[in-house]
Amino acid sequence: MARAFAKIGFTPNVKSIQSQMGSRENYQFFEQGDTDEVIISEREKQFIEQRDSFYMATINEDGWPYVQHRGGAKGFLKILSASTMGFADFSGNRQYLSVGNLMGNDRVCLFLMDYQQRRRLKVWGRVEIIDEKHSPDEIAQLEVADFRAPVERGMLISVVALDWNCPKYITPRYTQDEVEAMLEICKAGNQAIQEILSNRGSTS
Repeated sequence: MARAFAKIGFTPNVKSIQSQMGSRENYQFFEQGDTDEVIISEREKQFIEQRDSFYMATINEDGWPYVQHRGGAKGFLKILSASTMGFADFSGNRQYLSVGNLMGNDRVCLFLMDYQQRRRLKVWGRVEIIDEKHSPDEIAQLEVADFRAPVERGMLISVVALDWNCPKYITPRYTQDEVEAMLEICKAGNQAIQEILSNRGSTS
């Protein structure tokens, strides 16, 4: 998988600046893998299915990048096969920047963040846009239970490369559910302490 990432990421200009900055030798091993085949491992599958958001970059006809935040219930980005993931596209602000960009260039790059654990997964892929009229079974696979918004289309992503980033400079952040879970632990701990102190007082 590292070789697939290197083939996309390490362009001649990137290699040039790596050489200038002294990191080229460290990254050459990425290009020496045995295969370009990319398989979504169990580790990546579990990570992806626990995400409730991600960032998706596309490119328009003029070469300008656009990054969109996509959010939903945990698991809304679904693993469909060892090299395919997808999600249901619901109605938003109706600018359709990402959809329009993908009609001219099917390449995407996704950033999936776990701020609590300071982990980050990058995904490169090519997108196939599908609709319910022509692909009802595939759309049904992408639908999110108990989410009533109508699905405008589906996005099927054929994964071309994956790369895990280091945790450096990722500031830990917590969702409301994570904060509430930590508060419940604190409450339980405080209650246990109060019970111990109460029992000591009653036996003195």
